[in-house]
Amino acid sequence: VQLQASGGGLVQAGGSLRLSCAASGRAFSTYVMAWFRQAPGKEREFVAGINWSGGSTYYAGSVKGRFTISRDNAKNTAYLQMNSLKPEDTAVYYCGADQNGRYITPQMTNYAFWGQGTQVTVSS
Repeated sequence: VQLQASGGGLVQAGGSLRLSCAASGRAFSTYVMAWFRQAPGKEREFVAGINWSGGSTYYAGSVKGRFTISRDNAKNTAYLQMNSLKPEDTAVYYCGADQNGRYITPQMTNYAFWGQGTQVTVSS
């Protein structure tokens, strides 16, 4: 499985961005997908996850109500819509795929496949 993340950029506080994660392979619709982020000097942290059907989602408290994760299985793509961005959202954002997961988990070790990361910078 190969993942390609895109959509990052520079935005002012209060603005919006939509990240995309395009996956190769036929089994995308069976994967749990998630977004993580890593700020300079900090550990990678869970942001949001979505189950195989899109019917279940889970968010970190710091982004709940501002970010929305979704997926389009016909396009083998997962998305992260980020609204009301804050400077503390600045990080490299990574998408991950859990090919064995039935449930969304925030543990990074559950995700065997990763995209290359896309930089999100929010200016104050």
